[in-house]
Amino acid sequence: MISHPATGFDIGDPEKIPLSKENAPTYEGVLRAAGSLVLSASGWRKVFAALPKTNKDGTKDELEQSAEDSLSPAISAEDKVLCALMAKTFADYLCTCKPLNPVATVEDARVTPTRAVILGIDSRPTGPAMADIFARVFIGMGIEVHYCYIISAPEIMAYAASAGRLPPEDEPHADGFAYISASHNPPGHNGVKFGLTTGGVLPPELVEPLIVSFRSLLARPDCVQMAIDIMSAADTQKISACYVATSTWKRRAVSAYTLFTHEVVTGKKSLEEQGEFLDALAQGCQERPIGVVGELNGSARSLSIDKDYLEGLGVRTLWYNDTPRAFAHRIVPEGESLLPCAAKLELARDSDAAFELGYVPDCDGDRGNLVYYDPNLKRAVTLEAQEVFALSCIAELATMALEVRDVRTRLGAENADNLVEKSHLGNLRVAIVVNDATSMRIERIARQFGAQVFRAETGEANVVALADSLRSQGWTVRILGEGSNGGNITYPSRVRDPLATLSAMLKLLRYKDKKTGKNPFEIWLETSSVDYESAMPTSSAGADHYRPDFCLSDIMATLPRWSTTSVFEERAMLRVASTNHAELKAAYQKVFLREWEQQKAALHERFGIESWRALATNGIFEKDVSSDFAQAGKGGLRIVFSGTTVFSGRKDIAFLWMRGSGTEPVLRIMADIAGGSAEDEAYLLDWQTWMVKEADKS
Repeated sequence: MISHPATGFDIGDPEKIPLSKENAPTYEGVLRAAGSLVLSASGWRKVFAALPKTNKDGTKDELEQSAEDSLSPAISAEDKVLCALMAKTFADYLCTCKPLNPVATVEDARVTPTRAVILGIDSRPTGPAMADIFARVFIGMGIEVHYCYIISAPEIMAYAASAGRLPPEDEPHADGFAYISASHNPPGHNGVKFGLTTGGVLPPELVEPLIVSFRSLLARPDCVQMAIDIMSAADTQKISACYVATSTWKRRAVSAYTLFTHEVVTGKKSLEEQGEFLDALAQGCQERPIGVVGELNGSARSLSIDKDYLEGLGVRTLWYNDTPRAFAHRIVPEGESLLPCAAKLELARDSDAAFELGYVPDCDGDRGNLVYYDPNLKRAVTLEAQEVFALSCIAELATMALEVRDVRTRLGAENADNLVEKSHLGNLRVAIVVNDATSMRIERIARQFGAQVFRAETGEANVVALADSLRSQGWTVRILGEGSNGGNITYPSRVRDPLATLSAMLKLLRYKDKKTGKNPFEIWLETSSVDYESAMPTSSAGADHYRPDFCLSDIMATLPRWSTTSVFEERAMLRVASTNHAELKAAYQKVFLREWEQQKAALHERFGIESWRALATNGIFEKDVSSDFAQAGKGGLRIVFSGTTVFSGRKDIAFLWMRGSGTEPVLRIMADIAGGSAEDEAYLLDWQTWMVKEADKS
């Protein structure tokens, strides 16, 4: 057995083939195991953790599926077959196509065979057993494996993009990656995400053919023997060399990820410009010290660059549960999972007033939600996912606006008039891309800067694909993400990253542009003094509310007021009998139209609602389906309510949303209301719940 130098965990035994004829499962057993497998563009996953089965005589031999919270490192024989088929599916694809570069089309992909793949795992105990199978299949099929062992999702994707730019003859060159992870699911779950060298996972249009290929392999009655054969084909010496080299490849990944993070955070290509921006940020952290508590919950980020990056900016840090597999609470960084970090932040604050922020990532480290210390309440406060995204958008848009100010300063007012037309972002066509369940607070924020919001169906791959499409049309898309799910994607990244989120907060709190002397919070206050579209005053705090020692609670007080359902609440998920989403939405339309006629007077009196329209999101497309809700199909459906304000006429002020799961009879629902209280949100969500249940009876 070869052990990992940094953690002492087992990597794998090159001499021990995971599956043989003697311990092979039945074909029927493999099909049963595959029954719970979720296959989507976001990843392929199921519960993989297995425990020894106790026989009547007290002995233990066979493995049986265990609970989803299990920390068992073992996987069943059936799941070993599934892993081998997954690996073969991707290997077949890599051997017959050329990876996409960031500007290539799908048609450019199928050209020549590839030769190397980056392999990584998150910190789940079943990761090494699954990676052992993937490595054997890849090596047995003639593909070199650069195994990084435990690595965060943003890190392996940044590394893949960097390695993909190298000439094929260079040893570190790679043509894609396979990342074994189940993201924010409980530790007994696991799965895999595939990608090429674009810096993100495969887009939906490339994942769907892979799903078809995998299912065709699974449909073969000889798939068990095929799995044994392809696992056994790998040369033992090559497997050993692969496992011994994990530290080498991890070092390369850390280097690539660090350089890429600098580009993401600064938005600059040149190292000189990156250095100037980071120096200004570090200077702000020196002049007004700031501290961050990282409660890493045993995630892959515990072996990433977080500590070095933050301390390199002069940020004071404290770390908890910062070794892999030190799971102290549930993996999803929402609700109660943030409370330990809040408690640690309060303790840190007692001894050092510089500590203002804390963060908690999920297991693969692509998502991290925040807590902050509120000096008025004298306690730590957890941020909702929608709030984190809103703050990140303000930080990035305001920083862009500072750059426009800098151009104005350098060109002079007369020349700048030709460059800067109406908004704080000049004549740039700036877009924010979000999922359909993001609060309309983002539209309000974007409007203040003169930016525009575009919506895609829920699913990170859809959001990234829409942003790519808009950039090809000349739009500047600096920030995007699923506001309902936490975190943000900052270009050129194609995946959420807690360091991008933390950096957005640091920009708001400590960055100051050296040329204009302004910081992003000042710019936000100026923009929020006047509604960009109507040129009329708003109710938000204006520039005169600025004070030099501001903190995050001051910024929070200036956010447009919205009340929104958290998609992670139990009341946001409905069990329904209907499995045909189009039919359910058609039935819902009948219920809604009847309810609208009965409730519109009350809705107008309570919320100012005067009209509605229905919007469907399918993939990267959003369209009006007011005449036929069924057109939304399996995608998202939003009922957007509008009303009239004294300032700027008709505005969207609320919405109801639903989207069905593709794998089980569940509908996710939510309500979003401008200026509303928790009672207003609950009123609308209860109404939505009742209408969906009525429709489900049809």
